[in-house]
Amino acid sequence: MDSGVGTIEVQAELDLVEAELEQVELQVAELLKKQAQLTSRKSALLLQLEEACDAIGSSSSTTSVPEWTMSRQVLQHYDGSDFPWSKEVEQHLKSSFGLSKFRPLQLRAINLTMAGNDVFLVMPTGRGKSLCFQLPAICSKGFTLVITPLVSLMEDQIMHLKSVGIPGVMLNASSSKEHSKLVMAGMTDVKVPFKMVYVTPEKVAKSKLLMSRLEKAYKAKLLCRIVVDEVHCCSQWGHDFRPDYKLLGILKRQFPSVPLFGLTATATSSVLKDCEKILCVEQPVTITASFNRTNLFYEVRNKVSDGDALMSDITSLIKGKYKNQSGIVYVFSQKDAEMVSSELKKRDISAYPYHANMDPEDKSQVHCRWTSNKIQVVVATVAFGMGIDKQDVRFVIHHTMSKSVENYYQESGRAGRDDLPADCIVYFGFADIFRISTMVVMENAGYQKLLQMVAYCQNADRCRRSLMAVHFDEVWDNERCNQMCDTCCHEEGYTSVDITQHARQVVLIVEQAGSMNEKVTPLKLVETWMGRGPAKLRKMIQTTALSRLQAESVIVSLLLQGYLREDYSFTPYTTYFYMKLGRKAPLLKEETHTINMNMWPAGDGPSVVKPTTGKGQSKEEKRSVQSSGDSHVSKKVKTRLS
Repeated sequence: MDSGVGTIEVQAELDLVEAELEQVELQVAELLKKQAQLTSRKSALLLQLEEACDAIGSSSSTTSVPEWTMSRQVLQHYDGSDFPWSKEVEQHLKSSFGLSKFRPLQLRAINLTMAGNDVFLVMPTGRGKSLCFQLPAICSKGFTLVITPLVSLMEDQIMHLKSVGIPGVMLNASSSKEHSKLVMAGMTDVKVPFKMVYVTPEKVAKSKLLMSRLEKAYKAKLLCRIVVDEVHCCSQWGHDFRPDYKLLGILKRQFPSVPLFGLTATATSSVLKDCEKILCVEQPVTITASFNRTNLFYEVRNKVSDGDALMSDITSLIKGKYKNQSGIVYVFSQKDAEMVSSELKKRDISAYPYHANMDPEDKSQVHCRWTSNKIQVVVATVAFGMGIDKQDVRFVIHHTMSKSVENYYQESGRAGRDDLPADCIVYFGFADIFRISTMVVMENAGYQKLLQMVAYCQNADRCRRSLMAVHFDEVWDNERCNQMCDTCCHEEGYTSVDITQHARQVVLIVEQAGSMNEKVTPLKLVETWMGRGPAKLRKMIQTTALSRLQAESVIVSLLLQGYLREDYSFTPYTTYFYMKLGRKAPLLKEETHTINMNMWPAGDGPSVVKPTTGKGQSKEEKRSVQSSGDSHVSKKVKTRLS
């Protein structure tokens, strides 16, 4: 008996210790958050100090610069036009590309690669990365090898090159034998008939004939540059890892004197370090531009379960604000691409699907017709993404959210490449979280990245750009947003709401299911809490009076904060997602413990569709004109719990 009582006492004390540890963890998390803020501020101040020193030409700085790092002064030298190739570069900028001047950092990148340096360029979508290797290609002897991950990207760039009279060719799985033979022969011709050869990483990895031709071209000094577009695909920590990219290190090993040029819009510093090792590049010069696209307006809307209402909302946008304007609707699956495009056609919108399972000729036709404005909307999976260079895309709508913030940044970046105002709208649905999670669960950090995207959508109080800045190692000042996101437009409207009692009820349902050896899906959890489904799970709880949207929002918040966690079950045919108690769930047993959510009061933060900027309107009016048909579906993500 005594031993039994002792065990109970020990267990009780253990529970108390674990609860205290959880509280300490929360305090540590707060301190780490504060540390991150101070570190960011320190970095910003150091940068200001360094710039001030550069401005006065200070030579007395005691900061040591590693030998392999180019100093700021040396890098600034590459912004100049006093190189042997400068006149030819300027001439082709105007005559071949029809441009009068360079965008920021373009000339620096061009001069660095022309000087024979290995370069990594991190630049936002729509800021002219392609020009940074296309212009050097036509100013160099021989040809440039360009590795790209998608056929659609190849086609897009080849179409552009043809339109400006620059010879370029591509090799991929659908290339005919005759075409491949001509390209292979041209690589070793002293009078190379093309300036750029686009290939997929699979082609490099699997074609011994291609490698033998490249070796001959290298010996003849005709291989002038190797370009790895979307270089983040090399790294398994990148958001779009491609296994064949890991084999591209052979190029630098076989052709060491050929400069390599890696380009991306989304790689973090850790991903770039990984890319250096994979590509066998020693000490590349890395140029990083700000991720911020000032002309893009970011917005999140709730995705209702009523498919017809959702399609009506998207239709009202395309037929209203975006009438006769070009855009993309991104979807989750090939089936969704076919379904959504069909629904839009029924509503008299010129929309066509694009996905990996389509015939290559059909995909090319859709791409070409959309580029030439014969199709208004492409309804696409991520197969239609990186490198698409249509300048006048006025809207990118995500029918389903992306699987990561990096992916969303890349996909939404198709909009507004002409620097004119464009909108990036994502429809955020509760069920989509778990639909996507079963797809990314096997990826490195896939689920964690998905939760970051969910946090972006669930967010009620922080600038959308500030949430993106975290992923690109950039210090962010909210004033730079200039009210170009939905949260900044309504930054005073949100309130902090105590959801502790709601959380306890939700946790009680999961506990009850566990005690009965039952698994709870997210849908079942919501239904039970709202007083539906099996009565046995509702015996111990008080059903909620919240709306379904509010109930889902609370559950998502608990998942993000660690009071709930994921649990998967695999079958030969599918993967199921279940809810389990998270590591913070025991804290809810303490009466003093509270949980808060930031959200909009019900009825505030009106459902709005922002119009194209026009004269005679105030800034707020320009961003708050409601389009017809929005009110019944586009409730803002921010809601008040009663």
